[in-house]
Amino acid sequence: MRRYNTEPELFAAALRALARRSYSVHEMRQYLEARTEHKAAVRVVLARLRQQALLDDARYARQFARYRAEARRQGRYRIAQELRARGVAERHIEAALKEIFTEAEEATLLRARIERRLRGIRSPLDRKRLAALYRSLLRAGFPAELIRNELRRVAQERTAVPGDEN
Repeated sequence: MRRYNTEPELFAAALRALARRSYSVHEMRQYLEARTEHKAAVRVVLARLRQQALLDDARYARQFARYRAEARRQGRYRIAQELRARGVAERHIEAALKEIFTEAEEATLLRARIERRLRGIRSPLDRKRLAALYRSLLRAGFPAELIRNELRRVAQERTAVPGDEN
């Protein structure tokens, strides 16, 4: 790993890192501190990045939450946990999640994730498969009550035989 001795070099390294992906302030601080021994230079570079609106935890949290919800179909709890691990302040996490999720949208995401998982399962849904699906949905960050409701609905749909109204 290359070490930087001057503030301009450190700033240029930060810009290159930001060109590759977004960073929270905490992540950028760790990135820069690993590349220099000059802690004062790190503080100056972070302040400059914030001043130029290149680092913004609120924007980062919104982008992160939107991507994780739409592309990865992750739930509110998982996204919040990952943002906390990235050093984002709780107020930014809550604002981002409030903007991204409504209860109806989270249920829609959950249904889409369940349907995708069930496409590969041709055999009947037994307790073991339902339990495995339940655990995977919990890991994905969806609320337990919402998961139980949706799995009940799916199990009922799969056990209902078409044309068997008697």
